[in-house]
Amino acid sequence: MTNFDLIKNFGDDPEIIEILNRALNNGSLDVDDGIKILECNDLNLLGSAADTLRKRSAGDTVTFVIDRNINYTNVCTSKCKFCAFYREADAKDAYVLSIPEILGKVDEAVKLGATQILIQGGLNPDITIEYYEKMLSEVKKKFKVQMHAFSPPEIVHISKLYGASLKETISRLQESGLDSIPGGGAEILDDRVRGSISPEKIGWKKWGEVMLTAHSLGIPTTATMVFGHEETLEERVRHIIRIRDMQEKYHGFTAFIPWSFQSENTLLKGNSTGIDYLKMVALSRILLNGSIKNIQASWVTQGIDVAQMALYYGANDLGGTMIEENVVRAAGVPFHSKSVDEFVHIAKKIGRMVAKRDTLYNIL
Repeated sequence: MTNFDLIKNFGDDPEIIEILNRALNNGSLDVDDGIKILECNDLNLLGSAADTLRKRSAGDTVTFVIDRNINYTNVCTSKCKFCAFYREADAKDAYVLSIPEILGKVDEAVKLGATQILIQGGLNPDITIEYYEKMLSEVKKKFKVQMHAFSPPEIVHISKLYGASLKETISRLQESGLDSIPGGGAEILDDRVRGSISPEKIGWKKWGEVMLTAHSLGIPTTATMVFGHEETLEERVRHIIRIRDMQEKYHGFTAFIPWSFQSENTLLKGNSTGIDYLKMVALSRILLNGSIKNIQASWVTQGIDVAQMALYYGANDLGGTMIEENVVRAAGVPFHSKSVDEFVHIAKKIGRMVAKRDTLYNIL
């Protein structure tokens, strides 16, 4: 049976079937192909192709990590329109966590089985260089955890505090205990969109420069996307293709994580449905097509039921149990951390094996 026959019975749009058949035969899709996929309303057809590619790239095991997301400060000069988390330095609820406070949070997480600590915060000009280095070194000294820390905008911000190049800055953080870099700050990798929603934040090329510099130093990273606000379908597709192009150089991205924008308490409007989300997960798998093995389902923004559905649309990973999360919650999304039992249940319910992993997707 050919790949074409594999998906032919699921739809009657010859153009879409030809595009998906090309992907199933390891052909590279372009921007126009991606737009046509997003315009296609045959979810069964898209899901069939994406699920086939998921099985081929990542197998049938659903993975997750036990982690805690620690936001060390909410003071930020970027003031992005889509963010409900940031505060001015003189706000009553502005904060900077002390190193002992961070160590206390890590200790709580480790006692609950965490192997990953995700650390991100605002671009706070009053934090010293020594704070970042001490944060990493003290955590690594006391705990056996992987430090998944500091998004590209934070790395650029820290490099300016250092007065050093990106390579030197990342190297110094690595020496202090940085293991990997999260893909935050990507939003949409297009400067038209970024100029509107986050004009004070780095451009998309600088975001890519941080990631490629990290990859050149042997530091793995993830890549993210926040969609459903001011971007066009073409800009969504270009975002994924730009990630795909970056991956060709060092193969340093371990996972791609599409998030749907949450608009409450922000200056932007947006409304992504579950169907929009499933399409984006499928598109991610189809366009990346093996170049990035892991596609993460976002239970935080979509809920556990839609995240389970995403496992049929190209996703193979459920992300973290997230003992703590603050940024999405600030945008009005009800948040409750997930237990290992919940992840095991939803994976086994659809007939998949499930495994705990570390930050680098090694099975634990």
